[in-house]
Amino acid sequence: MLLFYIVLLTNLVYYKRLVGDVIVNESFKYLDDLLNKDDVIILGCSGGPDSMALMHMLLSFRDSKNINIVCAHVNHKVRLESDEEMHWMERFCSSHNIIFESMCINNYGDDNFENEARNIRYKFFEELVKKYGAKYLMTAHHGDDLMETILMKIVRGSSLSGYAGFKTVVDKKFYKIVRPLIFVTKDQILEYNKNHNIEYVIDETNFLDIHTRNRYRKVVLPFLKKEDPLVHKKFYKYSKTLLMYDNYINKQIEKINDTLYEDDKLVIDKFLKLDDVIQIKVINLMLEKFYQDDMILINDIHTDLIINLIKSNKSNSCVYLPNNVKAVKNYNYVMIQRETEQIDKYEIEIKDYVSLPNNKIIKIIDYAENNSNNYCRLNSNDITLPLIARTRKSGDKIAVKGLEGTKKVKDIFIDSKVPVQKRDLWPIVVDSKDTIVWIPGLKKSKFDVSKNENCDIILKYY
Repeated sequence: MLLFYIVLLTNLVYYKRLVGDVIVNESFKYLDDLLNKDDVIILGCSGGPDSMALMHMLLSFRDSKNINIVCAHVNHKVRLESDEEMHWMERFCSSHNIIFESMCINNYGDDNFENEARNIRYKFFEELVKKYGAKYLMTAHHGDDLMETILMKIVRGSSLSGYAGFKTVVDKKFYKIVRPLIFVTKDQILEYNKNHNIEYVIDETNFLDIHTRNRYRKVVLPFLKKEDPLVHKKFYKYSKTLLMYDNYINKQIEKINDTLYEDDKLVIDKFLKLDDVIQIKVINLMLEKFYQDDMILINDIHTDLIINLIKSNKSNSCVYLPNNVKAVKNYNYVMIQRETEQIDKYEIEIKDYVSLPNNKIIKIIDYAENNSNNYCRLNSNDITLPLIARTRKSGDKIAVKGLEGTKKVKDIFIDSKVPVQKRDLWPIVVDSKDTIVWIPGLKKSKFDVSKNENCDIILKYY
């Protein structure tokens, strides 16, 4: 009888481990079909549960496929544990005879942090691809990541390809970016790690609600999975469908693209003859060509701005875009260019974020602990939307927070010792009644509320 229970228990343990393998079977099969003898793979590996699961899978193919694995680790230097995790990853690679390459990001600019870090990471990865003659760069993005990305793009606004999230395979000139875990969920990866006793590190910032992605991860995804445990497969199909249509539209544009431009300028009368969906794609391609790695700064609002500019009755006009860029209409032509000439006046509605002519940004954010003059908290019930960033006007006055009455903006510039040449471009934030609610970086108005008061708009100036 005792022998029966021992056999039963052994079978249960084996079955549980087998299930752990079955749930990632699609990823295993994908890798098995993809990999060939002597392939070199650069694996972007943070040491977290996702990348370590992918590392384990690749190691299971190393002998049978005779592949070479290079671990590429980026230390972002934003957490105290970052150095320790880098050394842990290095020790792991040494004990498993894996080539280890690392880099540290010691300085960040004023750009969007996530976008800047991503650009630095992928530049490092590409250098390693060239160094080792790699065929693939692999990352551990999984099905949950795809769902989160799609949902955020839908809420923020994007292009057709943007709404698809990200691709399983991205064809680069000399290599491919591959995401083999796109078929499985985070829970399945954690189960796989548990069944195979895979060690990994935990980034605690992945659980903080201040990050938009984390809120989708903790609130929205569990609801969707409760409705349908296989919902990640539906999102994957949705993504593939959008990419299929996007590829088709791209092929149609390739046939006519050369006829739409003269001296790198879009010809308006030819553009207006196109179907609406082709027009949108043409503008998106213009923006992608110009912004390249900074395309994350662009959404459908900017596409609409350019199309409205084209269709307006004005012969000469322009609209401002992120990173000191503008789309310029000159009679029958439109082009996108970097702002180089001095701007005397501007007036820009604040929707998500605004790239200002003084090379600064005003962005609506979800959360902020900082209470400096670079941040402003507002209650929309106290003001009249929309908010607008504009240049100063003669006689401008602000009701300064904590003071009675009003103060001239001119005097605030003088008191703050703002150079004369900077005053004309300094942003003044007003509501639709032209009431000044904030002078970014200098003064808050009486409309600014404290952190413990009701607030539904938080602005950051950087």
